Parts: sequence; structure tokens; C-alpha cells
Amino acid sequence: MNTADFLQTLDREGRLLAAAAAAAGTDAKVPTCPEWQVRDLLRHTGAVHRWAAALVAEGHMEPRPFGDPPDLDGDELVDWYRDSHRLLVDTLAAAPADLECWTFHPAPNPSPLAFWTRRQAHETTVHRYDAEAAQGGTASPVATNFAVDGIDELLRGFHARPRSRVRTDRPRLLRVRALDAGTDAVWTVRLTAEPPVTVRAESGEAEAELSGPADELYLALWNRRPVPNVSGDRSLAALWQEKSGI
Repeated sequence: MNTADFLQTLDREGRLLAAAAAAAGTDAKVPTCPEWQVRDLLRHTGAVHRWAAALVAEGHMEPRPFGDPPDLDGDELVDWYRDSHRLLVDTLAAAPADLECWTFHPAPNPSPLAFWTRRQAHETTVHRYDAEAAQGGTASPVATNFAVDGIDELLRGFHARPRSRVRTDRPRLLRVRALDAGTDAVWTVRLTAEPPVTVRAESGEAEAELSGPADELYLALWNRRPVPNVSGDRSLAALWQEKSGI
């Protein structure tokens, strides 16, 4: 996928998120984030959108604090979220290809613009799923190639950072496999007392494998759904569920 693809996905997913939030109502519980109501979801995601937009628009080379969300609720909060999403999409669409600004994980990306467009597309997709879970009914689909990219970003980006808590007291090997996305949609995660090291390849003898359709696996690795299939040592799947929260 390229930056234009991610921008299109971000645009669509934010619109779906807002629509689901409006239909559910800001009092609705978010079953995928048990401590949240829809108002918390909107405030968080809108604040992230505005934070990312400011980093890009102002070219900050160091991290910046999040702004405080407004004291709004109901339809006014949904409208604020829509404005936050539109600000982000428009900012990314107008940014130069050679943009320079801070980014926060080492997943392969050709530029900061590609990083932020990709990151916000996945951020918004996961939280769109949360909003639709609060609304009830059938969730919107996640495209296979986008789900594979999101698995890659999570494993080789987020969990390559020092703050990852997915660690073991002795070396372990975990395999992740998207069954419907071709032979290269497989990852080997080496777990130790240090941050995980992941390669996109089948390497070594895994003690456990997490597998399933890419879209289900993507949501499962973000702890939004159960892992479709677990083979081998199920304690590694339990470790992921317990320790992988971002």
C-alpha cells in the first residue's frame, strides 16, 4: 500500500467512526474497551488526530504533549470529532512528500509523511471497530492487504520499542500467520527479557502459532477479538493478550 491508499482509508474509517458513534450515542459502553464510553473514544481519537496534525503541519522534530479534549458531549462532541478527523486528513493531503517531523517507531516507512498517514489509518480503523462494537450489529470489513500491513506495523513497529511489555524470562519463539494473504504474510517473534524482535519470515521452530484470516488476526493482535487459531503452547497466546496492550 502507498501513502495515497492509507489516506483514502483514513478518510473512510474516520467517517465510519463518526457515524457509528452518532448512532450509538456518547453514553454507550464500548465493549472492546471496557473502561470507556463512546464519549471517551471520541475524545481520545479526536485528540490523537489533532496532535498528529500539529506535528505534521508545524514540522516538530520532538514529541509534543497531547492537547486537552473539549468539554463537549452528545452531538457537539461527534461534530468536534468530525472536525478533528477532517483537519488531519486535510493536513496530510497538503503535506509535502519530503516532510520532516518526529516519528515514534522504527517500522519500515519511506518518510515521515508515509509514517503518519499509515499510523493514523490504523489508529482510526481500530477505533472505528470500537465505535461499531458500541453501536452493535455487523462491523465494517477490514481489507486483507491493509490488515497484513497493520499486523506488520504492530509487530515490527510498536513491539520493537523499549516500552513493549511482551517479554519472557527465557527465549521463546512465537509465529504469527495470516492464512489468506499469501506466503509472505508470516512473522516470527523472538521473545526474551528484552523487547521482542520480529522478522517477516518463517524462521526457526516456533513453540506456538497464532493464525487466521488477516482481518481477524489484525483485530485479535490489537486485543479486539479472540485469536482465531492457536496451536502449540497456548500460554504464549495468553501472554500476548495480557501484556501487549499499547
